[in-house]
Amino acid sequence: MKQKRKLGDRHAEQFPNAGGVIARLAYARATAARLSVDPLLKKSGLSRRQMDDPDELVRVHDQIVFLNLVPDALGDDLLGFHLAQTPDLRAFSVLYFIPASSEVLIDALQREARYSSVVNEGIRLDCIDGQQVGLSFRYSGVSRHLDRHQIEFWMTALVRVCRQLTGLRLLPSRVRFTHHRPRNNSELSRFFGTNVEFCAPIDELAFPSRVRRLPIISADPYLNKLLIGYCDNAISRRPADRSLFRFQVENAVTLLLPHGKPQTSMVARQLGCSARTLVRRLASEGATFSQVVERLRIDLVQSYLADRSLALSQIAWLLGYREHGSFSHAFKRWTGKTPRSARLTKTNYFGRSKHRTPL
Repeated sequence: MKQKRKLGDRHAEQFPNAGGVIARLAYARATAARLSVDPLLKKSGLSRRQMDDPDELVRVHDQIVFLNLVPDALGDDLLGFHLAQTPDLRAFSVLYFIPASSEVLIDALQREARYSSVVNEGIRLDCIDGQQVGLSFRYSGVSRHLDRHQIEFWMTALVRVCRQLTGLRLLPSRVRFTHHRPRNNSELSRFFGTNVEFCAPIDELAFPSRVRRLPIISADPYLNKLLIGYCDNAISRRPADRSLFRFQVENAVTLLLPHGKPQTSMVARQLGCSARTLVRRLASEGATFSQVVERLRIDLVQSYLADRSLALSQIAWLLGYREHGSFSHAFKRWTGKTPRSARLTKTNYFGRSKHRTPL
């Protein structure tokens, strides 16, 4: 009988795992809508066994791909946001029970940041504690640019958790996403408030500092101590991070693209290494910096073209091209088509899966 994997026991695997709660919620929604889910699972690298068994782990990358396919099939462009509002918060496991047993809100946020990787190894949270309090997000071992629905699920779920823990309808002072989405979405504004920013330099959720010491109505110091001991033990047994360096490069390049052509030296500086080290580490994974940038642009342009609210000139800017002509020339080299003609078709003009598997 195959032994089930546990979070923190990846051994030689290079890609991060997650508990799969979000994927299972999407699977349940698709099944309830009587969609043919097997093709979607197959494209994502997932199986029915993983969906049916809550103890089975899923790769974070596969979960993200599935969360991109299901909204298209359902016609729900806010699927991650909608899914986060449906489950009992206790379904989030330690990410609910540890903050729920803390004493005050800042303790809850700090512990969310420390123990988030126990549930999802692909996301790292950092606690914001200053003029505002909240959480910022970093992706580890997976490309941020592939994701939209998972991160919107996380943000929405965390706001729900904070509201339930304090018994107050807290409104964030700032919600920021690095991905693109049309502005003035009324559903998001009703839930988060009006200060929601897309194409931001960082993914983060912040509240006014006055909520820092709000008491948690379900505080339980004995349960909190027990859960912290369990999670500290899980973290201590985790092997060293073996994720591919190219994902770190991709995530850094994504933020730099709209500001012009990203340079090796600029990305290296963001990653805290020299340009020579960056080139050497990519080479050890069989990649070059220019290849990473081009593959990133190819992935991004598909989702951008599908968004009819974006003009072609805006897409060129988001991909780091200062002139539409340069973008059009590059796109024709990739596909043999112009961006305008490709946008009129619904087929996959790259001749491969829309969501590539990491190399």
